[in-house]
Amino acid sequence: MADCIFCKIIAGEIPASKVYEDDEILAFLDISQVTLGHTLVVPKKHFRNMLEMDGEAASQLFARIPDIARKVMKATGAKGMNIINNNEEIAGQSVFHTHVHLAPRYTENDDLKLTFVAHEPNFPALAELAEKISKA
Repeated sequence: MADCIFCKIIAGEIPASKVYEDDEILAFLDISQVTLGHTLVVPKKHFRNMLEMDGEAASQLFARIPDIARKVMKATGAKGMNIINNNEEIAGQSVFHTHVHLAPRYTENDDLKLTFVAHEPNFPALAELAEKISKA
């Protein structure tokens, strides 16, 4: 895709600090470095996001992530790792080429903040929703 920044990186038109590359996948350091070692893993074939990918393409992408994540953790000395994928603007996607963030974690006070709010479970409503999803 001509106007996609990640496609331009893949094509070598824009420089990137590459940490892994093969025929299908490219991983490079995010220029924002939310945490030290923040890496993006992208398929070389353009997909808008994970929702557009087929099983084979997703399998190619996710098959490489554990090894790349371990290498990032080893190189940076991180204590943990958030592996994040955002799909569509409402979910925080800002570049519309499938990518997975590998965000090394060092302390609870580093620059990445994720908050989940727990709610009292409504088991009948959950069962109804599960059935609706399974039939969709």
